[in-house]
Amino acid sequence: MAKTQKTDAEWKNQLSGEQYYVARQKGTEPAFSGKYWDHHEDGVYRCACCGAELFDSKTKFESGSGWPSFYAPADQASVRTEEDTTHGMRRVEVLCAECDAHLGHVFPDGPRPTGQRFCMNSASLDFTKR
Repeated sequence: MAKTQKTDAEWKNQLSGEQYYVARQKGTEPAFSGKYWDHHEDGVYRCACCGAELFDSKTKFESGSGWPSFYAPADQASVRTEEDTTHGMRRVEVLCAECDAHLGHVFPDGPRPTGQRFCMNSASLDFTKR
């Protein structure tokens, strides 16, 4: 299956300024500022760029970080990771497997059953109620 690919101009036209900055330019929204960090409805979090299903609300937890956090993606194939050495740190970046949107980072300090904390940016996500 082919990946979703658009020109920079097409992404700019589709997304808000903040969504474009975070998802396409690998930015980060300030902690405690995104619409989903304290969101508790039942449903699915999708990629704001392509609509791919990324995380289920059943895996969301309160990490105290100020960003929506999940202990697992909806499907391992829905996200991909790569090493991020920007800002003098060594982190693991999380991207949408369908369109390569920057979603956030994953850390090894999450709860059971995975021990992972997928720390995502609200600007990269859309929510669909179940």
